[in-house]
Formats: sequence, C-alpha cells, structure tokens
Amino acid sequence: MEMRESSEDYLEMILMLRERNGVVRAVNVAEELDFTKASVSVAMKKLRENGYVSLDEDGALLLTPAGEAIATRVYQRHRVLTDFFIRLGVDPEVAARDACKVEHDLSQETFEKLLLHAKEKIKEK
Repeated sequence: MEMRESSEDYLEMILMLRERNGVVRAVNVAEELDFTKASVSVAMKKLRENGYVSLDEDGALLLTPAGEAIATRVYQRHRVLTDFFIRLGVDPEVAARDACKVEHDLSQETFEKLLLHAKEKIKEK
C-alpha cells in the first residue's frame, strides 16, 4: 500500500494521543482532528486491513510495528521542523501548521541535512 499523507496523519495522531492519554480510541482521533466518527472509522478500517493498526480486546487502537515506524518518523519530523521554524522566529502555531505540511514531502536527504545544520548551529552557541 502506498502511504498517503492522510494515513500518515492518522498514524501520527494515534501516536501523539497514546503519548498524551495512554489509550486511544477512534473517537479521540475524530475529536482531535475535527473529523466525523464515520470518516475516522473508514480510515481505521483501511489502516487495519493494511497492517498499520490493530484493535485490542477493549476496542482501543494500537499501532502495529509497521504503523509505529511510520508514526514515529512523521512525528519526529514534525517536532524537529516545528522547533526549527520557531528558532527562525516563526510564531509557534504557524510553525506547527507549516511543519505538518512539510513533514510529508521533505526528502530524507534534505531532512538529514536540516538536522545536521541545526546541530551545528547549536554547537556554535
């Protein structure tokens, strides 16, 4: 399955909610993303069918190892890019929104160079 930006957003949100609340249900994802429960239900079904998400016996969403890897990669990019934009002087809310847009399309090469540049700037201080 080709991973679409929306699927990455769902996986990232599951990870973020798990870190914040421990247990994640589809209704939590819907509320956080301001989507309908029905649309989240359809998306979760597709993610389950493709091996990225599973449900525990109580109906809580769990990331599979494949889902966890994608969510972690996207969330790391989001945090690093947000921090980078804030350090450039961008308003934190704008930085977070822009990071969300960029995190999916930025090549791994560019992301690694950005990380290297940021680390070098920190050393200079």
